[in-house]
Amino acid sequence: MQNIPGESNLSPQAANSPPLISDATIETFADNVIALSQQVPVLVDFWADWCEPCKQLMPMLEKLVTSLNGKVALVRVNADQNQELCGQLRVQSLPTVMAFWQGQPVDGFQGAMPESQLKAFIAKLLEMAGSSAESPIDQYLDQAETLLEAGENMQAVELLKQILQAEPGNSRAVITFAEASIAMDNADQALQLIDGLDTEALKDKAIAARVAKLRAAMELAEQAEAAGDVDELEAKVAADPMDHQARFDLSLAWQARGENAKAAECLLAIIMRDREWCDDGARVQLLKLFEAEGPGADFTLKYRRRLSSVLFS
Repeated sequence: MQNIPGESNLSPQAANSPPLISDATIETFADNVIALSQQVPVLVDFWADWCEPCKQLMPMLEKLVTSLNGKVALVRVNADQNQELCGQLRVQSLPTVMAFWQGQPVDGFQGAMPESQLKAFIAKLLEMAGSSAESPIDQYLDQAETLLEAGENMQAVELLKQILQAEPGNSRAVITFAEASIAMDNADQALQLIDGLDTEALKDKAIAARVAKLRAAMELAEQAEAAGDVDELEAKVAADPMDHQARFDLSLAWQARGENAKAAECLLAIIMRDREWCDDGARVQLLKLFEAEGPGADFTLKYRRRLSSVLFS
């Protein structure tokens, strides 16, 4: 397996190349922005000391620009000290970010935004410039996720360990490692990994959704450990179709076998007979299955429709 270089060695910037992050005034704007944008896309961040959203936005911009290793540059402009320049560029609120390419402003936005939206904004800019926003680390993560999807769990874990050595705390690597841990029946390690994610990482909707899915899967797995025998439970349900507890236990037994569709059918059967049984327990359990499968999964879409049909019939 290939070794992943340390973050500082990923596509290192040449010694004589312009800095990735710099400051500009009205006197240096032509060189630092217009001229540089002939080589790479340039983000210009207009900010001020008193601007709280500016203080949230700038560190994220600096982090993303640094991670792209020369594919895009960031130029910071202190708006209070460069009011004439702000007037020329019609900057009316802070923070304002303008994107320049080939000497011209091509895109921009006002106000702070989540990191996921910043990534999308930069990706769009790089696509226009004929480049890619995917960093080497992202490429290795793509490979690790492909390995995990193929069931090559150990290979995925080894690659993820190298990624985390190069970039400790990478939230996508951490959550993928947790998913690999679940696949290898190591729920304790998965829980430790996701509990270690910082609050900023959980603001990313994609990461938060993956964490919620993992937590639901772990909860369901813990429930399944106490599941009874399918044949015995089916016999109990056949003898008394109103034995909702037996039918609920049967859903857990099917779930333990990985038969979530059969588990869902049991839960829907309870809801059809008694919607409020056990404090709405059957519906709550079905929602856990949806969360574990993921909101876009065929299973979730099918059984959400079935649930809606039952509840609103």
